[in-house]
Amino acid sequence: MSNLSTQSYKGTRDYYPEDKRLQNYIFKVWREAAEGFGYEEYGAPLIEPLEIYTAKSGQELAGEQTYAFQDRGERMVAIRPEMTPSVSRMVAARRQEMPMPSRLYSIANFMRYERPQRGREREFWQLNADLFGVEGAMADAEIIELSYACVMGFGATEDMFKIRVNNRQLINQLMSEFLGLDFIGATMMTKLLDKKDKLPVEEFKRQAISIFGADAEKGLPKLADLISISTLEALPPGLANLPSVVEMRQVMQSLKKKGINNVVFDVTLMRGLDYYTGTVFEFFDTSPENNRALFGGGRYDGLVGLFGVEPVATVGVGLGATTMQQFLEVHKLLPRFASHTDVYVAVVDESVVDGADALARKLRSEGVRVELDITGRKLDKQIKTALKKQIPFVAFVGEDELSSGVYTVRNLVDSSEEKMDAVRMVTVVRDRRYDGDDDAVFEV
Repeated sequence: MSNLSTQSYKGTRDYYPEDKRLQNYIFKVWREAAEGFGYEEYGAPLIEPLEIYTAKSGQELAGEQTYAFQDRGERMVAIRPEMTPSVSRMVAARRQEMPMPSRLYSIANFMRYERPQRGREREFWQLNADLFGVEGAMADAEIIELSYACVMGFGATEDMFKIRVNNRQLINQLMSEFLGLDFIGATMMTKLLDKKDKLPVEEFKRQAISIFGADAEKGLPKLADLISISTLEALPPGLANLPSVVEMRQVMQSLKKKGINNVVFDVTLMRGLDYYTGTVFEFFDTSPENNRALFGGGRYDGLVGLFGVEPVATVGVGLGATTMQQFLEVHKLLPRFASHTDVYVAVVDESVVDGADALARKLRSEGVRVELDITGRKLDKQIKTALKKQIPFVAFVGEDELSSGVYTVRNLVDSSEEKMDAVRMVTVVRDRRYDGDDDAVFEV
C-alpha cells in the first residue's frame, strides 16, 4: 500500500501556526477598518444552490470555475465561489425587517476551479463589505474609502497603490455608440478589455478583430482611441454630461475631499462579473515587483431583486488575503510575528508536575496564556522547544520554587532572568506581552 501524499489539494494551502499569525493579522486590520465605518459581521453557508450563481455572476464564474455537484437529495449545489449572491439572498430574505441602510461585512473562504498562479488560488480568503440601501456617489465613495482604510491600516502610503475607477453604464454606451457593437459584441469586448493586461498584444488584437468581424478596419482605430483615453476630460464629445460620467466625477471629487489623492479614471476597467450596474473600481499595486490588481468592487443594484423582492441599491468590495499578503511583502510592511503564548512552564523534575500544573492554571485564571511541558524531557530540550515556538518567557518549576513560591523566569527575547512570585509574573507578562506585531526577535 502506497503512502498518502502530504501535499494539500492543488490550489489550496495549509496554514501552520506561523501562517495563521500572518493571516489573523490581516483579518484584524480589516475587521477594525470595517467596524470603524459601522459595518457589522455576518456569516453565510459554504454551499449554496448553483442557480444563485448562474443567474447573474456570468458564465466564466458559474459555469467554468465553480465547484458544482449534485447532493444526495439530487439538488445541484456549489461551494461558494464568491459572497455577493449569498449576502444578497440574506438581505432579500429579511427585506421588510432589516434596517436600511445596512452595512455588512464578512471574512470567509471560497473556492474557484481555475489555474493556480501567483496571487490566485483555488481556495482563497476574502473580506467582503457591502452597503445596502443607498444610491449615488456618496455610497460609492464610502466603499472606496473603506477599502482605502483597509490598505492604509497596514502602514501603506498612497504612492504604493492606485485606485482606478470606471462606470459600467459608461462602458455600455462606449461599446454601443462609440465602437458600434451590438449586445453580443459589446459583451465580448467588455470581457476582452477586462483581460487586456494579461494577454500579449498580438493575441488581444486577434481577438478584437474577431469581435469586430467585417467592421474590424473601422473598429480597431476606434478601439485604440478608446484605450488611449486617460482622463474624464478626454472622453469623446457628447459624453461629458452623461449621468454615469457626472456620477463618476462626483465620486472622484468626494474621495478628493476625504484626502484620498491616488484615484484615476481608467476607461479599460471593466470588472468581469455581469451583475455590476454602475461605479466599478480596482486597487492596483504600483510596485514593479507586483504590478497587478489587488482587489476591486462596485455597484450592483439588481442582485437582491433576483430573489423576488423589491431591488435594493447596493455597492460592495471584496479584498483577497493572498494578494494583500503579497502587497505587504513587496512593500516591506509585514511586522515580525511571535507566538501568542506568553509563558512556557518548564518542569525541572517529574515529581513536581502537579505543582507546575497548579501554577499554570493560576496564571491562566489571571489571563496569562500558558503552555505546560508534560513530556518529562531534560530542561535543555524544553527550553529549545520554547525557543522554536517563539514563546517569550520560560518559568522554571522545581521543588525549591514550589516550596518558596518564587520562580526563575527567563525572557527569551533579551536573555534576562528574574526571580518572582506568581503575582509578579502576571504583571511582567502583561507589561511586556508580545502580541505578534512588535520587534521581538528570537535566536533559535
